[in-house]
Amino acid sequence: MTYSTASAGGPLLRARDLSRAYGERVVLDGLDLDVAPGQRLGLVGENGAGKSTLLRLLAGIEEPDAGRVLRPADTGFLHQELPHPPETTTAEVIDGALAPAREVERRLAAAAAALDADPEGAAALEGYAAALADAERLEVWDADRRAELVVAGLGLGGVDPGRPVGRMSGGQRARLALAALLVRRPRALLLDEPTNHLDDSALEFLEGHLRGLPGAVVVASHDRVFLDAVCTCLVDLDPAVDGPVRYGGAYSFYLREKRLERERWEQRHQQEQEQIKHLREAVRTTARKVGYGRPARDNDKMNFHRTGGRVEKQVSRRVRDARARLEELENDQVRRPPRPLSFTRPLTGAPAGEGSALSARGLVVPGRLSLEHLDLPSDGRLLVTGPNGAGKSTLLHVLARRLRPARGQVLWRRGASVALLEQDVVFPDPGRTPRSLYGTLETGPSGAPALAELGLVAPRDLDRPVGELSVGQRRRLALAMLVGRSPDVLLLDEPTNHLSLALAEELEEALGSSPGAVVVATHDRWLRRRWTGAELRMDGGRAVRASVHTTTGER
Repeated sequence: MTYSTASAGGPLLRARDLSRAYGERVVLDGLDLDVAPGQRLGLVGENGAGKSTLLRLLAGIEEPDAGRVLRPADTGFLHQELPHPPETTTAEVIDGALAPAREVERRLAAAAAALDADPEGAAALEGYAAALADAERLEVWDADRRAELVVAGLGLGGVDPGRPVGRMSGGQRARLALAALLVRRPRALLLDEPTNHLDDSALEFLEGHLRGLPGAVVVASHDRVFLDAVCTCLVDLDPAVDGPVRYGGAYSFYLREKRLERERWEQRHQQEQEQIKHLREAVRTTARKVGYGRPARDNDKMNFHRTGGRVEKQVSRRVRDARARLEELENDQVRRPPRPLSFTRPLTGAPAGEGSALSARGLVVPGRLSLEHLDLPSDGRLLVTGPNGAGKSTLLHVLARRLRPARGQVLWRRGASVALLEQDVVFPDPGRTPRSLYGTLETGPSGAPALAELGLVAPRDLDRPVGELSVGQRRRLALAMLVGRSPDVLLLDEPTNHLSLALAEELEEALGSSPGAVVVATHDRWLRRRWTGAELRMDGGRAVRASVHTTTGER
């Protein structure tokens, strides 16, 4: 059951005992949540933990199987696609977002007129106060200027206001949907992956804008810098000993506390198992012993038999107590912490020798790439950065020999194997399972490790059709199939996209410890800020800055 009005003075968003299942898969079970004005709550957890489901329940897009939701009437939810006909223009979308502010402005004018006509009237005073509060919250006097700032801040300033949304790119439509929601300024704002399709400047604008909102914000995001910059608290939907855990801080705080929380869980589970083992032993043997098994002495037999009845009663009570405690522990014992997905093997194989794993000379892909010189050492690390359309993906496809340049060549060291993880993972046969797809590697001459050993595909997903897996699950499977080959060179295009936060952290550690060569193209600011290897910065298809082993040429 859901309710659509938040009570005055309380949390703007309140969820009680929320449960939601899809078929036999329980996603949320008895969840409670409060979000007050000014709070910015981040949702984190493994893919499939229920982040998007919870946002849809809070927004009223879906109904829970059990529980209730309290929300403001003007709750805003970020749809992945604009809810407008394709002929709707950009200007019309923004005008529609400004409609609530226009309406409040009209209400305020009418309330002011009513107050002028009846300065002492209680109803007139109350109406004017309510309209004024709404006007201040929506900042109606500055609404048009704010709309312009939002549109420009999200990188849409150069878009023709008369362009129909049907003729915009997917990224532009996503940014316009976000802009319309920010311009509308709802009291409760629900955002599912709002950082997709945003460059660095747009991300910084969005972070600053959200920090300045007076209402409640709930956001699910894989962008660790964004979570660190925006959130005042986080809720982890991953399995925990006592259910979802709320952390009163940003992402950096969450990382530290998450590790401590798991250590406490593991310690509690171990202690309980030791108690259960001890109690079972007590019930079976120890509780039945009398005087630690001491036989009666010859000169003490009369007293021994006289007290035997009392001793038997004591033993019986001890057995009953041990059994009761054992039954209680067995019924309520803390389950073993599930093994988190993690990289259990190196991403690459050991380099066959020194020197360059691959080299590129004079690469030209008209309109997309121009690179004069690149050498990647056999154990090298190269980070490729730049805005959308800078040529990062093109470079990786050329290095992988998936795309032939108009000029230039790519040379691999003799016998070297190169693998590419693309941004968009497609499996031609959606009916195949991860186990069957990976099986060709396990039986091949490479001697690949078993898929379950890699720690990238959960055991419950090994025999599910890939068509039923989430984007993140399919991407992890694709990465597992690459890692299973132990390539000498691994090319990763946006590798942290659709990975859980914990697995992204694991990936970064694996990048540092793998013996072969790795090239990473990414927008991930958290990864970029902690990168210590070589970097190639690209823009407009050309390398504009390189730290080592790279030179550029003009077209």
